[in-house]
Amino acid sequence: MSRRPVAQINLAALSHNLQRVQQLAPASKILAVLKANAYGHGLVKVAQTLTAADAFAVARIDEALALRTAGIVKPIVLLEGFYEAAELPILLANNLQTVVHNELQLQALEQTAFDGQLKVWLKIDTGMHRLGITPERFDEFYRRLWQCQAVQPGIRLMSHFCCADMPGSAKTAEQLALFQQLCTDKAEQQSLANSAAIISLPQSHGDWVRPGLMLHGISPLPDKLGQQHQLQPVMRLSSRLIAMRQVQAGETVGYGGTWRAEQTTWIGVIAIGYGDGYPRHAINGTPVWLAGREVKLVGRVSMDMITVDLGDAPTESIGDEAVLWGPELAIERVAQCAETIPYELLCNITPRVDYQYITRQ
Repeated sequence: MSRRPVAQINLAALSHNLQRVQQLAPASKILAVLKANAYGHGLVKVAQTLTAADAFAVARIDEALALRTAGIVKPIVLLEGFYEAAELPILLANNLQTVVHNELQLQALEQTAFDGQLKVWLKIDTGMHRLGITPERFDEFYRRLWQCQAVQPGIRLMSHFCCADMPGSAKTAEQLALFQQLCTDKAEQQSLANSAAIISLPQSHGDWVRPGLMLHGISPLPDKLGQQHQLQPVMRLSSRLIAMRQVQAGETVGYGGTWRAEQTTWIGVIAIGYGDGYPRHAINGTPVWLAGREVKLVGRVSMDMITVDLGDAPTESIGDEAVLWGPELAIERVAQCAETIPYELLCNITPRVDYQYITRQ
């Protein structure tokens, strides 16, 4: 029995979710997004499992190099591109593909002379207003990239939706129309759809889809659960019940006394807290799955522990397993109670948690 909280990563579920992407976008290639340690699931293990993906995407060069060091040979795309011209030889030596989204990157490519060429994805800002060239400069960038000796022929074109998780959004329709208008006479491969668009906007799938969150069994759409999209949760975060005590009506529990017992009840203490990545702002009533039943969080989350209400006649025993999220308890529900999103919960898991990888269904 582990004395630490455990993040169990089900690699069979991961493979299932990739197959689900293939079912939803059968005509598209898959650029699996593995940034931020594969959304907290383990960069290398996830990449080694997703053998059916056509390519991987990461945010930064250190993530890409970690994959190459681990022996991953699939194409890897840097979603933020390179930061300075000095990185270009590293990209070439490691067969990394780069997004180009600004003038400085384009100039660096134009001014660099090396023996080889890089695969480039040109990012257009169609409304996210974060990264990407303006639509007005698209033709210029496209022409200059084609003329650049350091760039492989066959530039890929991409953009990013800002409201794809809001089905029926007028903003999404505007972005899609603008992208299609700009690229209508270009033969290059195109990529728009993130997880939300893969599920809710099939007309945006194009040549490449970019699943991230949904690979881990989580719904990218609000008020939906992954299982409603036929996805399976990959991470199961668990710990143990380490103490039980009875409190009387009127007594408080935890820092600040923010929860007060309305009647005599039993309180259980579970060995996990914000020091492990459990959300500190989870409210009273946040669900926890304990020994086969759902109980409610009470009192403030502390660094190493949370407390739950076991009721007046608990059947649990010290040492029983508590699941904070996983197949028994959807992470989407916990995120809602913490006024955050599942992405943040996954990415906030700390090194104090023991990662275990399994391959069974």
